[in-house]
Amino acid sequence: MTLPVFTSLTGGTQGVLFDDERQVLDDTVGYRGATACKVTGITYRQLDYWARTDLVEPTVRTAKGSGSQRLYSFRDIVVLKIVKRLLDTGVSLQQIRSAVVALRVRGIEDLAQLTLMSDGASVYECTSQQEVIDLVQGGQGVFGIAVGRVWREVEGSLASLPEANADMESEFPGDELSARRARRQQNVS
Repeated sequence: MTLPVFTSLTGGTQGVLFDDERQVLDDTVGYRGATACKVTGITYRQLDYWARTDLVEPTVRTAKGSGSQRLYSFRDIVVLKIVKRLLDTGVSLQQIRSAVVALRVRGIEDLAQLTLMSDGASVYECTSQQEVIDLVQGGQGVFGIAVGRVWREVEGSLASLPEANADMESEFPGDELSARRARRQQNVS
């Protein structure tokens, strides 16, 4: 059974795999790049490259030149962690890009109801237990990523880490370098 890259098998819902309650997310709250790297296990260089090449762009606030800080939403960090796991298992960046495009289209709750399966070459989305079983029985799936589990891991990791509000200026209070730049700009003007 050959399926195109990142495809849904039947379009059902996953039901009992993800029956726990998840917190409601604030779209104005984001996390700096260093926090995203710490939670996902990627390097800042990877994070920057993925943002510049539009693989995973920060949705709370993008970089606006030198010295500005990107802010990644909770959902962005979940997607970053999924990308990292797919890379670690040998899935090509081209296949991952296709998967990320499909993940972007989903709502946050839809994302939590998804299991990604891969045979190392292609990525498949499964939204029910039966789809996972069908894929494995068909010999297609080698490993799976339960997005709901990744969601909970990220949620637990972020609980003790600082967050930032998108409504704040791009210069963050307490950031000495940003404060110096602001003072220098005021003196030049």
